[in-house]
Amino acid sequence: MPENHLYEYAVIRIVPKVEREEFVNVGVILFSKQANFIKMRYTIDEDRLKIFSPELNIDDFREHMEAFGKVCSGDKDGGTIAALDIPERFRWLTAMRSSCIQTSRPHVGLSSDLEKTMEKLFDELVL
Repeated sequence: MPENHLYEYAVIRIVPKVEREEFVNVGVILFSKQANFIKMRYTIDEDRLKIFSPELNIDDFREHMEAFGKVCSGDKDGGTIAALDIPERFRWLTAMRSSCIQTSRPHVGLSSDLEKTMEKLFDELVL
């Protein structure tokens, strides 16, 4: 029987106008300390975001999400935060902030296949 791994995940949200507190789910970060696993996946639906705020610069959001991705994956171009160990990177990525890119509070679960769990969460919470 495959081993179940305890994992945590958070939903990544774009908040076009922070003062209005409206958001669009654009991605998921999944982390398991036990499995030494961290991964994120995102997509930006331009049409949906433009409904919230037609003047948005979508390219800015893409740059921010790419930076999130570099930190998540530990890419050397991700700066000093990307050089931290996996649990510290996850905690940094999911820290509460009042910016245009936010994450939900972390949620927990058990999974025998973290990749499949990642895809399922992405499909259910983002698409």
